[in-house]
Amino acid sequence: MFFYNKNLIHFARANRKAGNLSEALLWYELKQGKLGVAFVRQQTIGNYIADFYCRKKKLVIEIDGSSHDDKYHYDKVRDEYMQKLGIRVLRISDKDVKKDMSNVLIWIKHNIDEL
Repeated sequence: MFFYNKNLIHFARANRKAGNLSEALLWYELKQGKLGVAFVRQQTIGNYIADFYCRKKKLVIEIDGSSHDDKYHYDKVRDEYMQKLGIRVLRISDKDVKKDMSNVLIWIKHNIDEL
Protein backbone atom coordinates (compact mmCIF):
# COMPACT_ATOMS: atom_id res chain seq x y z
CA MET A 1 0.00 0.00 0.00
CA PHE A 2 1.29 3.43 -0.94
CA PHE A 3 0.72 6.89 0.43
CA TYR A 4 -2.07 8.62 -1.43
CA ASN A 5 -3.60 12.04 -1.30
CA LYS A 6 -7.05 11.55 0.21
CA ASN A 7 -8.24 14.73 -1.52
CA LEU A 8 -7.96 12.90 -4.85
CA ILE A 9 -10.38 10.10 -3.98
CA HIS A 10 -13.45 11.99 -5.18
CA PHE A 11 -11.63 12.87 -8.43
CA ALA A 12 -10.74 9.22 -8.98
CA ARG A 13 -14.37 8.21 -8.43
CA ALA A 14 -15.55 10.88 -10.85
CA ASN A 15 -13.01 9.71 -13.42
CA ARG A 16 -14.25 6.13 -13.10
CA LYS A 17 -17.80 7.27 -13.76
CA ALA A 18 -16.97 9.69 -16.58
CA GLY A 19 -14.06 7.97 -18.27
CA ASN A 20 -13.28 8.38 -21.91
CA LEU A 21 -13.65 6.07 -24.86
CA SER A 22 -10.09 4.74 -24.83
CA GLU A 23 -10.20 4.02 -21.11
CA ALA A 24 -13.56 2.29 -21.45
CA LEU A 25 -12.29 0.14 -24.33
CA LEU A 26 -9.12 -0.90 -22.52
CA TRP A 27 -10.95 -1.44 -19.22
CA TYR A 28 -13.36 -3.80 -20.97
CA GLU A 29 -10.38 -5.95 -21.97
CA LEU A 30 -8.47 -5.69 -18.69
CA LYS A 31 -11.39 -6.48 -16.39
CA GLN A 32 -11.98 -9.77 -18.19
CA GLY A 33 -8.69 -11.07 -16.77
CA LYS A 34 -7.39 -12.11 -20.19
CA LEU A 35 -3.89 -11.00 -19.25
CA GLY A 36 -3.70 -13.18 -16.14
CA VAL A 37 -3.60 -10.37 -13.57
CA ALA A 38 -6.14 -8.04 -12.00
CA PHE A 39 -6.23 -4.31 -12.61
CA VAL A 40 -8.09 -1.48 -10.88
CA ARG A 41 -9.14 1.77 -12.50
CA GLN A 42 -8.27 5.29 -11.42
CA GLN A 43 -5.99 4.29 -8.55
CA THR A 44 -4.62 7.08 -6.36
CA ILE A 45 -0.88 6.78 -5.80
CA GLY A 46 0.77 9.66 -3.99
CA ASN A 47 -0.53 12.90 -5.51
CA TYR A 48 -1.47 11.20 -8.76
CA ILE A 49 -4.29 9.13 -10.21
CA ALA A 50 -3.21 6.24 -12.42
CA ASP A 51 -5.56 5.17 -15.23
CA PHE A 52 -5.01 1.46 -14.46
CA TYR A 53 -2.95 -0.25 -11.77
CA CYS A 54 -1.99 -3.88 -11.21
CA ARG A 55 -0.99 -4.36 -7.56
CA LYS A 56 0.47 -7.82 -8.09
CA LYS A 57 2.92 -6.65 -10.77
CA LYS A 58 3.30 -3.04 -9.57
CA LEU A 59 2.36 -1.85 -13.04
CA VAL A 60 0.60 1.35 -14.09
CA ILE A 61 -0.94 1.77 -17.52
CA GLU A 62 -1.55 5.29 -18.73
CA ILE A 63 -3.48 6.19 -21.85
CA ASP A 64 -2.10 9.33 -23.43
CA GLY A 65 -4.50 11.34 -25.53
CA SER A 66 -4.33 14.90 -26.73
CA SER A 67 -4.59 16.18 -23.14
CA HIS A 68 -1.01 14.96 -22.62
CA ASP A 69 0.42 16.90 -25.56
CA ASP A 70 1.56 19.80 -23.38
CA LYS A 71 2.30 17.78 -20.24
CA TYR A 72 5.67 16.21 -21.03
CA HIS A 73 7.37 17.58 -17.90
CA TYR A 74 4.42 16.71 -15.65
CA ASP A 75 4.28 13.16 -17.03
CA LYS A 76 8.05 12.77 -16.63
CA VAL A 77 7.96 13.84 -12.97
CA ARG A 78 4.96 11.59 -12.36
CA ASP A 79 6.65 8.58 -13.97
CA GLU A 80 9.83 9.17 -11.95
CA TYR A 81 7.76 9.26 -8.76
CA MET A 82 6.13 5.95 -9.66
CA GLN A 83 9.50 4.41 -10.52
CA LYS A 84 10.88 5.40 -7.12
CA LEU A 85 8.05 3.37 -5.61
CA GLY A 86 9.05 0.40 -7.73
CA ILE A 87 6.12 0.84 -10.11
CA ARG A 88 6.62 0.41 -13.83
CA VAL A 89 4.65 2.78 -16.06
CA LEU A 90 3.43 1.84 -19.53
CA ARG A 91 2.20 4.67 -21.70
CA ILE A 92 -0.15 3.84 -24.54
CA SER A 93 -1.47 6.28 -27.09
CA ASP A 94 -5.16 6.92 -27.24
CA LYS A 95 -5.08 6.24 -30.99
CA ASP A 96 -3.47 2.82 -30.55
CA VAL A 97 -6.15 1.75 -28.08
CA LYS A 98 -8.89 2.80 -30.51
CA LYS A 99 -7.32 1.39 -33.67
CA ASP A 100 -5.06 -1.51 -32.69
CA MET A 101 -6.34 -3.10 -29.47
CA SER A 102 -5.00 -6.57 -30.26
CA ASN A 103 -1.41 -5.31 -30.47
CA VAL A 104 -1.89 -3.10 -27.40
CA LEU A 105 -2.93 -6.20 -25.41
CA ILE A 106 0.01 -8.20 -26.78
CA TRP A 107 2.40 -5.41 -25.73
CA ILE A 108 0.87 -5.15 -22.24
CA LYS A 109 1.02 -8.94 -21.81
CA HIS A 110 4.67 -8.94 -22.90
CA ASN A 111 5.46 -6.32 -20.25
CA ILE A 112 3.52 -8.22 -17.58
CA ASP A 113 5.45 -11.38 -18.37
CA GLU A 114 8.76 -9.52 -17.97
CA LEU A 115 7.89 -8.39 -14.43
